[in-house]
Amino acid sequence: MSERPAVLFMCVHNAGRSQMGAGWLRHLAGDSVVVYSGGSNPASETNPAAVEAMAEVGIDISTFQPQLWTDDIVRECDVVISMGCGDVCPHYPGTRHEDWALTDPAGQGLDLVRGVRDEIKTRVEELLTSLDLA
Repeated sequence: MSERPAVLFMCVHNAGRSQMGAGWLRHLAGDSVVVYSGGSNPASETNPAAVEAMAEVGIDISTFQPQLWTDDIVRECDVVISMGCGDVCPHYPGTRHEDWALTDPAGQGLDLVRGVRDEIKTRVEELLTSLDLA
């Protein structure tokens, strides 16, 4: 693991779960971690409910734009967190990989999205502890 670990959050559309994960990690870890997010089939915009839910806790992800992950980014990362991207998520030897089974917030109401947001926060805090960055 590098001195400043790189973490990639991946999901299909890179519009909800992975954007919230990246937002939490940037918020909680600051510059001690390099943070990426990407999707296998990126949406045209970040999920408005995810943006609103994160804004409620003081984290602005409104400027985050869904994007396609690339093999170069995946290979650069020390930790890859998949959030429902299935078989298209790459696995490389030497890269720590975690699959976080989380409800997809796409098309869901704000109450459900808040629950997903809070679960992601808990998992990001656990990730930081495991990286000795808590």
